[in-house]
Amino acid sequence: MYRWMMSSDRVPEAWFNVVPHLAEPLAPPLHPATREPVGPDDLAPLFPMALIAQEVSVDPWVPIPGPVVDVLRLWRPTPLVRARRLEEALETPARIYYKDESVSPAGSHKPNTAVAQAYYNVEEGVHRLATETGAGQWGSALSFAGALFGLEVKVYMVRASYMQKPYRRVMMETWGGSVVPSPVDDPDHPGSLGAAISDAVRDAVGREDTHYSLGSVLNHVLLHQTVIGLEAKEQLQLAGEAHPDVVIACCGGGSNLGGISLPFVPDDGVRLVAVEPSSCPTLTKGAFDYDFGDVAGLTPLLAMYTLGHDFVPPSIHAGGLRYHGDSPIISSLVRSGRMEAVAYSQRDVFKAAVQFARTQGTICAPETGHAIRAVIDEALAAREAGEERVILFDYSGHGLLDLSAYDDYLNDRLID
Repeated sequence: MYRWMMSSDRVPEAWFNVVPHLAEPLAPPLHPATREPVGPDDLAPLFPMALIAQEVSVDPWVPIPGPVVDVLRLWRPTPLVRARRLEEALETPARIYYKDESVSPAGSHKPNTAVAQAYYNVEEGVHRLATETGAGQWGSALSFAGALFGLEVKVYMVRASYMQKPYRRVMMETWGGSVVPSPVDDPDHPGSLGAAISDAVRDAVGREDTHYSLGSVLNHVLLHQTVIGLEAKEQLQLAGEAHPDVVIACCGGGSNLGGISLPFVPDDGVRLVAVEPSSCPTLTKGAFDYDFGDVAGLTPLLAMYTLGHDFVPPSIHAGGLRYHGDSPIISSLVRSGRMEAVAYSQRDVFKAAVQFARTQGTICAPETGHAIRAVIDEALAAREAGEERVILFDYSGHGLLDLSAYDDYLNDRLID
């Protein structure tokens, strides 16, 4: 078989909380002004209380509200696919499986948390959200969720991606989102996720009718994404696999990586691998420290791996991976040795993405190409060692709106 599907009644009814399984408790976020641990009242202007509670929850499972499950059933469970043609091309004894998150309406994993965040905000009486987006996948997902729940959505899009990916903007506008390039006060700046977060937070705190919404990094975001790994566990059993040997995903802030990998954290013998761009090597070369999540220093300080909140990454096509920091949960796993991290250059990533397209047929997002690069290297290592390995990775999004990046690669214009 090539694909393992499950019916819509198999969508998980609770999110998996990895916090009780971490090697040590997470350090608390600090208030940007006082440097004291933040409390619920500090976060209330930005987030609904339900999400604030999830941010600090130590419950092993968190129930998913029925209206959220009903929306997730529009595309979930997503397929588990075996990449047999890629295996044959690599002549590897490894068995490669991927969770295809590209089948969501927005084309990526991002709606898994966008739907939940939209629901909780509406339940609290909020009807406008401000957010940032890198490559546009998060902005698209929140605009989609906003359309379903009657929310107004304002998106600050990193300027480099705003120029590279115009049809991402069209997607957001089709779903009713309003999109502007960021930073708003410097039209010559290529932008960064940190700068776009600053723009969105300023918007949210400046209006009583608005909350802020974040698509990665925070604990509640990774919590919502665990539907990916929970479904994958069940589907691997259907495929006859006891467990994967290694779980791989790209990492910018950590949402899709957390989604597929966190349910495997308690499982002995399962390696977890984060893949990032060598031009923004947060986990592989950053320092573990308290740092702001944004350029302007408006957000709480998080204990995480960071390149410095004023770091501006080069304008690579994988806009969703151009972030100076990482999720505190992912940072904790890397720091404790439970998770590995590797980094690749843009050319190596697109070489792998094109090989995948020419064997499996689908064109991935540049972000997803990072995971595929690591998967290929893992499969080749299995061939050299003569070992059977079960490799699971997250196909976090399609690249059908990223074809300018492929055009640059295929015509030798891609800059490393």
